[in-house]
Amino acid sequence: MDDKTTHFGFRDVPVEQKKKLVGEVFSSVAAKYDLMNDLMSLGVHRVWKRYFVGTSGVKRGDRVLDLAGGTGDIAVLLHERVGDTGEVIIGDINAAMLNVGRDRLTDRGLVRGLRYVQLNAEALPFPDASFDLVTIAFGLRNVTDKQAGLNEMRRILKPGGRALVLEFSQVKPEWFRPIYDFHSFKVLPKLGQLFANDAGSYQYLAESIRKHPPQEELQAMMATAGFARCSHRNLSGGIVAIHSGYSV
Repeated sequence: MDDKTTHFGFRDVPVEQKKKLVGEVFSSVAAKYDLMNDLMSLGVHRVWKRYFVGTSGVKRGDRVLDLAGGTGDIAVLLHERVGDTGEVIIGDINAAMLNVGRDRLTDRGLVRGLRYVQLNAEALPFPDASFDLVTIAFGLRNVTDKQAGLNEMRRILKPGGRALVLEFSQVKPEWFRPIYDFHSFKVLPKLGQLFANDAGSYQYLAESIRKHPPQEELQAMMATAGFARCSHRNLSGGIVAIHSGYSV
């Protein structure tokens, strides 16, 4: 892979094409995204997300940016904690995902303190030092230039602010890896075909997990972006990990 290509799953593609290809994936799966998450993880993704927000340190009155916020499940949990005096901005590069999230939250009567912005995580349309917390859940692996995305997260955080990344990561128990691989490459595409009529998108999602930097590498990337006190915590044996860093 040279400087003009990047990975799209296990394929190398021109850098300028990846955003379009990823966009097509999420436009295709938007309507069934949360259903598929439940099926793929047997509902455990909801526990991961609650733990992610519950340990975020977010407090009443905070201004939070939830990147790759899509269908709004993380934003709902954040919104409960920032209260009427806080604000949660849901940012996503994909309009279809944002529309699903906005419709869902509006139907629940959640309007005040929520904003929706279509954006690219590599070039955020916000001033320096304007957020108390930036989160991204299951989205960083789809960013073409992950280091640029982390750099931007650092730029827009206030001093003392925190960045949190929840992402699929490298499974740690050796005995579990073959089982996980079978589930990822044999079961997920079939579920995608059966419930979303789209096996290809779920094949890509499984492949994108394997191309994502493992725990130690991503932690080093956060340090390179200028975050302090970088750390990570594995959940479910490393199926997912929470990475944390603070602005200084």
